[in-house]
Amino acid sequence: MEGEYTEEEFQIAKKEMDQLVQDSLKGREIKPNVMFAKMSDISRAISVSKGLVKWARVNSLWPMQFGLACCAIELMGFGSARIDAERKGYLLFRGTPRQADVMLVAGWVTKSMVPEVKRLYEQMTEPRYVIAFGECATCGGPWFESYNIIRGIDQVLPVDVYVAGCPPKPENLFEAMIKLQEKISGKIED
Repeated sequence: MEGEYTEEEFQIAKKEMDQLVQDSLKGREIKPNVMFAKMSDISRAISVSKGLVKWARVNSLWPMQFGLACCAIELMGFGSARIDAERKGYLLFRGTPRQADVMLVAGWVTKSMVPEVKRLYEQMTEPRYVIAFGECATCGGPWFESYNIIRGIDQVLPVDVYVAGCPPKPENLFEAMIKLQEKISGKIED
């Protein structure tokens, strides 16, 4: 029959095609597919992704304002044009704990308010951080001997950064946010 290859012609054509494929692949590295990836490639990808996640955590702090007393007025001053906290991305206070990862406790905390503060903290996304803003949140302030004021929010929550002052200045909160970023990135220890 016309047009049919003999076995010998077929083998010659197959050899020529195999040679063409090998020639086209010369100089190119054939990477294995995902199923057979090298462990070095996987560990490199994991280390890059860990660094990317750390960078994102450092540069995207989402604070939740929890102003309980007069220090909350100073938190309002933090949003003024003089401080320019928006330049560093600190001004987007979240209204719900599920959208925040930094709790700014400003003012005294009464014993009746402790369960609510703790509940809001537990609803925050992880990892979560706490900044004690002012003397009352740090150690109870002038009312530390009162029967209904706790002696600092650190008795209830793990505090990452303390801001001193009565009332503390908005610049102190700006510095506290920078310190928190340094702590998250690992530049400073606890």
